[in-house]
Amino acid sequence: MELPASPQARIAALGLVLPPVGKPAGAYKPCLVVGSLAYVSGHLPFQPDGTLLKGRVGDGLDADAGKAAARLTGLAILATLVHHLGSLDRVGRVVKLMGLVNCPADFTQHPHVINGCSELFAEVWGPDQGVGVRSAFGAGSLPLGVPVEIEAVFELT
Repeated sequence: MELPASPQARIAALGLVLPPVGKPAGAYKPCLVVGSLAYVSGHLPFQPDGTLLKGRVGDGLDADAGKAAARLTGLAILATLVHHLGSLDRVGRVVKLMGLVNCPADFTQHPHVINGCSELFAEVWGPDQGVGVRSAFGAGSLPLGVPVEIEAVFELT
């Protein structure tokens, strides 16, 4: 199956379901456009019904479950972009992701976990524009007991 060129149309073609857009849980903006860049605050893994996925990778959740949580987090980021920009077609490319993994100190598969988001964005924008630079870190805890938190920067067209 050949996918449409438009990132917004690819969402439908891939059968992706975006979660509801949440309200900020503090004094921050979920998305801020400065010049040709859209900065997206740290997002959490919301499920399609709007509930948060909770757990700790390497302690109750395996690395693949963490990767699935990172994909959910990517979908939440996409929902925020659509809400604030009107369409994913305004995004030219992914510039940077920073992913935090809630895990024990001896966990070492952070890149594998954050690939859940990176691979999603590669599906939406393609393997060049959908993959930017990235950092993946372990954290002793994350807000509300979630397994991952991801923030992103996008270049607008």
